[in-house]
Amino acid sequence: MRKIHAAPSALGQTEAKTSSSIDRLLFFDRDFNPVENLLGNELPASVKPAASFWEHFPELDKSAITLALRSLGDSAQPLQISGDLGAPASHGLTIYRIGDLFAVVRSEESIDDERATLLHLATHDPLTGLPNRRQFSEDLAVLLRETTGSNETLSLMQLDLDDFKPVNDTLGHPAGDKLLQLAASRIQGCLARDDRAYRLAGDEFTVISRGPGHPAKGHQLAEALVDAFKKPFTIDGIALFVGASIGISAAPPDGTSPEQLMKASDVALYAAKKDGRGRARPFDPSMLELLEQRELLRRSLRMALVQQQFSIEYQPIAEGGSIVGFEALLRWHHPLLGKIPPTAFIPMAEADGIMPEIGAWVLEQACREAMKWPQNYIVAVNLSAAEFLTNGLTDRVSQTLDLIGLPPDRLELEITESVLLERTVNNIDTLNTLNVLGIRISLDDFGTEYSSLSYLKTFPFDTIKIDKYFITDLESDLKSQAIVRCIVNLAHDLDMQVTAEGVETPGQAEWLRSVGCDRLQGYLISRPLPVQAIGEFITRADTSASPALPQ
Repeated sequence: MRKIHAAPSALGQTEAKTSSSIDRLLFFDRDFNPVENLLGNELPASVKPAASFWEHFPELDKSAITLALRSLGDSAQPLQISGDLGAPASHGLTIYRIGDLFAVVRSEESIDDERATLLHLATHDPLTGLPNRRQFSEDLAVLLRETTGSNETLSLMQLDLDDFKPVNDTLGHPAGDKLLQLAASRIQGCLARDDRAYRLAGDEFTVISRGPGHPAKGHQLAEALVDAFKKPFTIDGIALFVGASIGISAAPPDGTSPEQLMKASDVALYAAKKDGRGRARPFDPSMLELLEQRELLRRSLRMALVQQQFSIEYQPIAEGGSIVGFEALLRWHHPLLGKIPPTAFIPMAEADGIMPEIGAWVLEQACREAMKWPQNYIVAVNLSAAEFLTNGLTDRVSQTLDLIGLPPDRLELEITESVLLERTVNNIDTLNTLNVLGIRISLDDFGTEYSSLSYLKTFPFDTIKIDKYFITDLESDLKSQAIVRCIVNLAHDLDMQVTAEGVETPGQAEWLRSVGCDRLQGYLISRPLPVQAIGEFITRADTSASPALPQ
């Protein structure tokens, strides 16, 4: 005979022993269908549900069990079913309600031991052994209640590992798991008696610190954690450098609820990453204002194209004393915030996946405008990494040229070195296809990012653009002169042209002419022009020789 009854809850226990004598541990949804083990612990194949609850235990009375569980409601009490269930030395089943799941335990343990085992699995991360997100939420809520009305201050730290993803990508997930275990150990090594660390998910950790001396103590602990992660991790004989970025908040100054405190530390963590990572930042209300402005921009950006807030300015390109074309530069005029610099909104557009749509608009508008220029003028259009890596790029470019009627050799697409950071077959195929179409390809900002001569060997670019960083002090800095001279000679030896950006003085233009630089771009030639001013500029450039243009 089997007995069904609700067993006393053991949730109030603070100390409980765990056991490994569970015969079977299964998880089911509210309809008793099998689910994967959401806790992530490695269990024998025999414990993983391959069928519904009723197929596992056909001897049970379905109606009686269902009725008994309904009577429990959301009670923390488990349902215990005693009697022989077909397993040697089995004492029956215990069914626990955990959120929207049922956890079913069959073992020889007492109910208290079963509860302790299940609670440990439910509240701890199986990989690192640290308490998990569920336990963190409970602990933070309790500790905040305890600090209310007292003079005690609590510090919360959110910690993300820097450059963790490349470890997984290059060395595999086993190495990543080992790194997380070592990171957890390193975090715990920095903690005092009143501190506790948690692993929330992935490479995200939190630390709750309490006791006297806060918030200064929290800041000191965060700095100690940052310093601890400056030392290498050794995995399979390989030294790995993975830093830590930390956002700090304190209760009650930064909030008195878990939500307020988490938001404050999250904003501070964002600031730490934006400042260069590998550092700790305490929350400041001004950070929230900046973040809110950023989110306002992000929301506005999605409507900017529809509401025709974008425009294009064109900066002239000079060669041999004449204008040979213009570079198309995207501009955004926000109706409330005014002009937004491209360095602020283009990364947002790339991150939100809307840069290909914006880029397609820029390409079409620039090609249409170029059709009004002299037939020997080129138009240069910047291609972001997000656009370059989008499927179907070459087809879209080709279709745009066919639609507008612009000859391919009048279009020059500018890409940065970051696009070629991964020299994949697809990247090279894309460049070769564009080249076969007759489109010119320019390598922009050469020398400032991930410069590698292998780019130049792998693909023959038409033009290399020297970043203005090397042009600014060209007249006085011998190192800049050496670098620019080297780039010009290298490009010419590879049968490529060279364009210098940011040319602002006659002295810079004369020096660049002396070393054979082919094209100049910058305020000396002209500032970027609105589309309405291009016709007059072209007329003036064709009828009078400008002393600004190198001969």
